[in-house]
Amino acid sequence: MVKDIRRATRKQYSAEEKIRIVLEGLRGEDNIAELCRREGIAQGVYYKWSKDFMEAGKRRLAGDTARSANTYEVRELRREARDLKEVVAEQILEMRLLKKSMIGDGGDENEISRLRKA
Repeated sequence: MVKDIRRATRKQYSAEEKIRIVLEGLRGEDNIAELCRREGIAQGVYYKWSKDFMEAGKRRLAGDTARSANTYEVRELRREARDLKEVVAEQILEMRLLKKSMIGDGGDENEISRLRKA
């Protein structure tokens, strides 16, 4: 139970915070133990972040430009997809209404407004 509480209350570090901490360690102004103590992280965590940072830099310099989208980008893409789906649905409805009016199967304004509300 104590582990669950610690896990739930553990500080979450953003990518920017991790980069800042790793760069401070790379500058060498303080030793890693002091930096980790000041930031409240284990040395193993620092070294993992440092390794991930170096690997990402190596991939980028090698020409790998693919990256994962961040939360904001995902949220914006989902919003855009939802908006596009709404536009497509409206276009389909208009096409169906036009087809009905061409067939002569209830192309009056009342039918059009009724279908749009549905």
